[in-house]
Amino acid sequence: MSQNGKSSRTHDGHGHRERLRQRLVGGGPEALADYELLEYLLFAAIRQGDTKPVAKRLIDHFGSLSAVLNAEVGALRQVKGMGEASAAGLHAVALAARRMTRGMVEDKPVLGSWQALLDYLAVDMAHLTVERVRVLYLNTQNRLILDHHVGDGSIDEAAIHPREVIRKAFDIGATALILVHNHPSGNPEPSRADIQITQRIAEAGRLLGVTVHDHVIIGRGGHVSLRAKGLI
Repeated sequence: MSQNGKSSRTHDGHGHRERLRQRLVGGGPEALADYELLEYLLFAAIRQGDTKPVAKRLIDHFGSLSAVLNAEVGALRQVKGMGEASAAGLHAVALAARRMTRGMVEDKPVLGSWQALLDYLAVDMAHLTVERVRVLYLNTQNRLILDHHVGDGSIDEAAIHPREVIRKAFDIGATALILVHNHPSGNPEPSRADIQITQRIAEAGRLLGVTVHDHVIIGRGGHVSLRAKGLI
């Protein structure tokens, strides 16, 4: 009887996995709920058994699918049911997503691929728990030649000095740049310090022939363009 019960559970688990696979392949982009997509991703590392409880625990613990995929391996392993292989598997998915979105903006005019750029920045920065400052340096064709990680911390002259930003442009032959940073609070609205440092860098750029196209602030709820707000 116990043997039959075990066989039935195995069969049911196999059937569930097959149904998820069919929905994934045959449905549209919303065919699977977030936790179901996590379930499917976990199949590769957890070869037998029900991955639904683990997937739901991950969503509950981190708050969303994107937060799960942006979590560090060590943090993933703290969730019950997650081993090294399953944590590494989810981390690999996150790295693949970053490289895919980066590939959409490389070797293309950034201003003509603006949504692809925003997608790349959101995947990479929206769920960071620290404030990170980056400068995207562009050539005369507005193609990305360097994605420079300036540092972590509040965006002010202690973290990002206008003279150093423009000097870097000269060093690598860039003629334009886009400032980027994130707000870990989730709200991308610019602070007074954000506006002031942007205007100082833009003014330094005007004096030295380096165009500051924009300053994009990334939050979990979206992004804000200082150019669109008329602040540059």
